Formats: sequence, C-alpha cells, structure tokens
Amino acid sequence: MEIYFVRHGKTQWNLEQRFQGGQGDSKLLPESLADIQKLGSYLKNTHFQGLYSSPLDRARMTAQGIADAAGIRLPLHIDERLREMNLGKLEGMKYSEAEKLYPQEIDNFWHHPDAYDSTVVAGESYEHAMERGLDFGREMARKYPKDSDKVLVVSHGAVLSAIMGALLGYDLANLRQNGVIYNTSVSVLRSQETGADFKLVKWADVTPLGHKMSETDGL
Repeated sequence: MEIYFVRHGKTQWNLEQRFQGGQGDSKLLPESLADIQKLGSYLKNTHFQGLYSSPLDRARMTAQGIADAAGIRLPLHIDERLREMNLGKLEGMKYSEAEKLYPQEIDNFWHHPDAYDSTVVAGESYEHAMERGLDFGREMARKYPKDSDKVLVVSHGAVLSAIMGALLGYDLANLRQNGVIYNTSVSVLRSQETGADFKLVKWADVTPLGHKMSETDGL
C-alpha cells in the first residue's frame, strides 16, 4: 500500500513567519487555494481507498479541496494523530521573536531534533509525535493491506517530519534529513509488509504546483 502525505496549503501565519502548532489555526491564503486545486487535478487519476486529515481547519480544508478537485468520493476521516505538534509558548509567535527568547531550542527544533527540549516551551516532544505517527501509519497498512491500496493524508510540516521519519525508521537525530516539507507538497511512502517496513517513494514533491517555492512556503 502507499500513503500520500500532503502538507496543508500555505496560511497567513506561514506568510508572516509565525509558529502555528497544534492549537493555532491561521486561514489559508487565496493563492494556496489555487495550489490545492492544482494538486487535486494532478491526483485525479489516482485511485484512493482512504482519505484522512488532521482536525485543524487548514488541513481539513486542504483535504476537502484536493478531494473535490480530484473527484475523490470518499468520507473524510478526521484523526487526532495527524494534528500538528503542540508548540506550547511558541504558537502564534514570530520566528524572529522566538529565536531571541529561545535561541537554542529553536535551532534544535529545526536542525537537531535529538537535542530539542520541548519542556522549555511547554510543548510536545518529537518522540511523542513519532509514536503517534507510527501508530497511525501501521494502522493504515493493516487497514489497507493490498499492494494497490492508496491513502491520502493531509497534515502539517513538523509532525509530518516526525511521522514519516518514524515510519522510515530514522533515528531522532536524522529525522529531518530529507529536508523541507513545502506547503501543498506531496510525499509518498510505500509499505509491503502491513506496516512493518516503509520505503520512501517521493519526498515533498511540488512539481504539480508549477511555480518556484519561496522561503515562506517551507516554514
């Protein structure tokens, strides 16, 4: 089976370079709606057996927009395990301000997940996010066991790094080794052993969007 992991469309807080996290929920930008339409059109001939989303509006609306554009006529399942990481005190804060207040933890959050101490900002650890990601991915592989089965999943940047890294068997230090997960990008993981082993097919593909990514598309 294959899981198509999509990061939600770009939001106002992405543009403003603010941390969103698991509680903040900025609105999608008008231009991101066009990107969602493009990705949906690209996926039109892909036959999905399941459609899942984080409960946050930016992800849920992205999932529904892709489904409408792709003609996916499946119920949208909302799953808490796909919610963005809880970033505690950082949520709603501009990156520049956060870097002044918590310079070491912000650097660790982006570049050294094994050294990130979530208690400093009263947030969620990468380890916990990885655990819920593993649980979700393995459940999908059991639920959709055929080689031809495909599932579309819409979630968030930080937690997708944790989820996909965990499913690929990365250790904590190398969780972000594949780089940025852009807004409205699609990554594909394949399992042939009902969740025991996932392989990377595609990482953060933005070619369906047809435009160059800006810095804020990856924040």
